[in-house]
Parts: sequence; C-alpha cells; structure tokens
Amino acid sequence: MLLRMLRSGNADLFSVIIYILSTLLTIFLVLPLHECAHGFVAYKLGDDTAKREGRITLNPLKHINYFGAALMLLIGFGWAEPVPVDPRNFKNPKAGMAITAFAGPLSNMLAAIVAGLLSNTVVLLYSKEIMPAGPVIGKYHLIIYILLFFEFLIRINVGLAVFNFIPIPPLDGSKILMAVLPDRLIMSIAVFERYISIGLFVLIMMGGLNGILDAATGVMYNFVAWLTWLPFSWI
Repeated sequence: MLLRMLRSGNADLFSVIIYILSTLLTIFLVLPLHECAHGFVAYKLGDDTAKREGRITLNPLKHINYFGAALMLLIGFGWAEPVPVDPRNFKNPKAGMAITAFAGPLSNMLAAIVAGLLSNTVVLLYSKEIMPAGPVIGKYHLIIYILLFFEFLIRINVGLAVFNFIPIPPLDGSKILMAVLPDRLIMSIAVFERYISIGLFVLIMMGGLNGILDAATGVMYNFVAWLTWLPFSWI
C-alpha cells in the first residue's frame, strides 16, 4: 500500500505519515491480537501448545515477524509469527483447526468494526466542523486526518481478513477449507505445501492477486462502513 501511494504521486506527506501510523498500530496491536486469538481459541478447544509457549498474549515482542511487518508496511499484506497449534489435542482435529484458523481473520474484522464505530463517533461529534461551508482550515485539519487514520485502519484490517481467508496454504483459509476435504486430498496438499506457499508469496510480490484482493477488500470495506453506521443512523 505504501509503495502504491508513493508511486501514484497523489498522496500528500501527511496522508503517508497517517498511513504509516495506522499500519504500525496494526503491526503492534492487531497482528498480536490475531495470533493471540488463534492461541486462545486453540486453548479453549483443548490445545495448550500456544499457552505453554507464552503466545496467548498481546505483547507484540512475542508475535512480531520483522519481514512480515516490513511487507505489511510496504504492500499492505503481511504476517506475524504463527502461533503453534497441535491439532492432535482437539477432540475433532479438522473442526478444531478450522475454528482456530477462523479466529484470526475474525479478530481483524472486529478491529475494523471498532475503528468504524470510532470514526462514526468522531463524525457525529464534529459533523459541523468537518463540513463547514468554506474550505477546511486550521484545527479542522486534525479531525480530517483522524478520520483518514480510521479509514486506513479499516482498510488494512479488512484487507488482512480477506487475505487470510484465501484457501491456499499457509493462510488461515486453507485450514478452514481442509475441514471439509477428505484426508487423502489433505495429505496430497501437505506434500506440496512448501511449494504452494512459495508460489503464493511470489504471486503476491508480483501483484498477481491485487485485482482480486482489491475487489474483495472493497466489498468488505463497504459492508463494514454500512454496518458501523447503522447505530448512528437512528441518531
């Protein structure tokens, strides 16, 4: 995303700074929440692997992957260190893995919803100042940039949820898909998982998924915008 903003030549310095701040908040708060959600749900389903390794925590130092964080900043899609999960500890390994995997993207959607609610609260409180008759001047710039911060935060987290729902290893979507696949097919996929993961990474770096991801993210962003405005539409 940052690379796109810089290449477009349309982004002003403050927008770039706000995007960086919103991405850093995601890296140091939401990505740890994403991994913590995996570990917490796995623990509740009977697997204490993440708990024993101290991964059920929001401490970013326990989760951060510096390469994934750099990609998060530069292209808008990245990752933290995956939380270890042992499906053998689940009563139903397939269902347990699927539910555990689903918890990660769900945490991103919840983060986007919280950001949307906060953004609409700002709009409600400062609507007259945000939309004056003349040009936006002085202190009202701060409000505009606060709203831009929340917009970036929503888009980043919706994008992460959409990205993680892709049913390709090692993303969470693949673990959800495997809950309904026969064991023989799962074993076949596992044999080639490393090569599939490398292929996915190359495809992302070459921008091969940009069109699909942008379209899906746009749909989900509009849904979050609609959902988070509903409580305010009655005021």
